[in-house]
Amino acid sequence: METAVNLWPLVGVAVIAAGFLMRANPMLVVIAACAATGLAAAMPPVAILESLGAAFIKTRNLPLIVLLPLAAIGLLERFGLKEHAQATVAKIRAATTSRLLIVYLAVREISAAGGLTSLGGHPTMVRPLVAPMAEAAAERDHPKLSDKLRYRIRAMVAATDNVGLFYGEDVFVAFGAVVLMHTFMVAEGVQVEPLHIALWGVPTAICAFFIHAWRLHLLGAQIAREAKESA
Repeated sequence: METAVNLWPLVGVAVIAAGFLMRANPMLVVIAACAATGLAAAMPPVAILESLGAAFIKTRNLPLIVLLPLAAIGLLERFGLKEHAQATVAKIRAATTSRLLIVYLAVREISAAGGLTSLGGHPTMVRPLVAPMAEAAAERDHPKLSDKLRYRIRAMVAATDNVGLFYGEDVFVAFGAVVLMHTFMVAEGVQVEPLHIALWGVPTAICAFFIHAWRLHLLGAQIAREAKESA
């Protein structure tokens, strides 16, 4: 005789979805979801609180790992990190937006291929440093930069970081995706070494570099064209 499965504890998923749709405080949403799941599973209130406390003790160092870099970046921005980056780029005549981003793409992809995936990133590198430098390079030749083009430059900076990380880390032999593919292939009877899987990611990474570099070149041409039209 089959045992009925209690699906009421899944109400916590609905609470999380509703809370995020309402843009409520994430901490309150998670606590409410835990409480709803516990009550739906007929857990005593004391047991729910004990579970929350045990989870907090296990992960109490996680907020420090996430928040400390953000605090350091915020402090650097307060003391003029963006302004110094923009002033530095403005002094280099050969530094255009497209050249700057192509160099960053190469550095990001090569470092990710070596396993240094945390070397860049949107909150730690793109927003406080690379994006202001790219905008400063564009403003040097085009002082009346339109908002549309400015946002396009920021989007391309973020895309450059994504492309470099995504295709570069596939070359790293100890990357999780490489290990996952190796495990799946071995389970299906295909004998292959993780190093071979990583090496086959090299042609893809090279193609991704040249394709995105061409897109960055087109961005530089668009900046030059708009500067000529405004002049």
